Amino acid sequence: MSTPRLEAQSVRMQFPGVLALDGVSVQLGAGEVLAIVGENGAGKSTLMKILGGLYIPDAGEIRLEGQPVRFANVNDAMRSGISLIHQELNLAENLPVAANIFLGREHLTGRLWLRERPMTAEARTLLKRVGLPETLVNRTVSQLAPGQKQLVEIARALSLNARVIIMDEPTSSLTQTETDRLYEVIDDLRASGVSIIYISHRLAEVKRCADRVTVLRDGRNAGELSKGEISHDAIVRMMVGRDLKGFYPRTGRVARDGSPTLELKSVSFVGGPAQPISFSVRAGEIVGMAGLVGAGRTELAEAIFGIRALTGGEVLIDGKVVDLNHPSDAVEAGLSMAPEDRRLNGLVLEKSVQFNLSLPNLDRLSKNGIVSKRKELASSHDLCERLHVKTPSVHQVVGLLSGGNQQKVVLGKWLARTPRVLILDEPTRGVDVGARSEIYVLMDKLAAEGVAIWMISSDLEEILGMSDRVLVLHEGKLAGELNREQLSEQAVMRLATGAL
Repeated sequence: MSTPRLEAQSVRMQFPGVLALDGVSVQLGAGEVLAIVGENGAGKSTLMKILGGLYIPDAGEIRLEGQPVRFANVNDAMRSGISLIHQELNLAENLPVAANIFLGREHLTGRLWLRERPMTAEARTLLKRVGLPETLVNRTVSQLAPGQKQLVEIARALSLNARVIIMDEPTSSLTQTETDRLYEVIDDLRASGVSIIYISHRLAEVKRCADRVTVLRDGRNAGELSKGEISHDAIVRMMVGRDLKGFYPRTGRVARDGSPTLELKSVSFVGGPAQPISFSVRAGEIVGMAGLVGAGRTELAEAIFGIRALTGGEVLIDGKVVDLNHPSDAVEAGLSMAPEDRRLNGLVLEKSVQFNLSLPNLDRLSKNGIVSKRKELASSHDLCERLHVKTPSVHQVVGLLSGGNQQKVVLGKWLARTPRVLILDEPTRGVDVGARSEIYVLMDKLAAEGVAIWMISSDLEEILGMSDRVLVLHEGKLAGELNREQLSEQAVMRLATGAL
């Protein structure tokens, strides 16, 4: 490689009690896409925040075009041509696209008057460059699809004349069509000389986009792969330091005979499709539910869990009709649900691991309305050990854990109730490959023990790898069902897109 456009040399960063980076070095060439991967806690986010000006490293050096630089803040990095696009997009939803692109850098006449015409003209050019219709320039951001918002963020970065764009999990909330469009934009940016650092847990994306891969493990460099060396197995070996045999386990999983554990008969619900939905899940079975974003999978799960009101049909657990007017009714009937957004709906982030594990189980941990601290502590220790939750203590604030360990806590609080039916909505979103493997092993074990699992996922690899059957929704309707022998990415996508 000639002189790297951006380089980090022997970077070290320590937080109280945690050595986040220990001598990490990376290089990024002009017009190159470098993927940086690693498990949660490997140091990816810390390194990105250093390169983006949010943190100042304790030791080491950052070089830009061969010259040492020191960013005091984000504005320093942006002025140097480095733009960081976070996973949670930083857009003002109530403002038009053009206003977002130039937010904080408005073109002014004097001190008060906006020069809207040149800003709009430049915004149109930028939108065209990232493949968005110029007509969106005055559209309010809240009206855009997730993929369009992602491209607006890229347009804003280009308006800063960014030479380096850092993308953190850019496809986590995109449809496959939007993801494909993002790939095209990345290809165009690479061809025009823009350098990109791409962070993703989705290894298929890494293989598609990256020219090189740098792997971090436990705050250190674990290895590097050139374009021809990039493969799922090679990345996984470097990330976790071992081979992951049986990544999608299927040990002793056989659907039980007899009546389904969960059965929906002509169910309709508030905000749902006009056409009722019917399907079933048997004990010992993992039934995947696929569909494009907006197909109504999460809404259906919320209705069955008592979050949305049912307007028709019947729900049966073990052959008996149950009334599900509230989540407490669902829990009482033996239903448990891990929601799509664990941080918003699955956890009380500022509370401890023990608090979160105990919250839905207070009836089992108390007597005469008084919680037994001894039982609560013993139960929390048992669940953390059973799920291999990596935490210094059950008293640790759950918001400080990695995404994978947070997800284990979400699952753990329900396992204490020995559910008959477990609804998993995007069970491994934002979870690293090592923690994914552990969650899959847990799912397989629960199914083998007779739990009926309904898994909603946008990850086709996960759907194909873990499901015994797959149900596909299209615009709220059940478009079809595929058994294990019929499963393929093409078959799922045909149904998801409404193809006959």
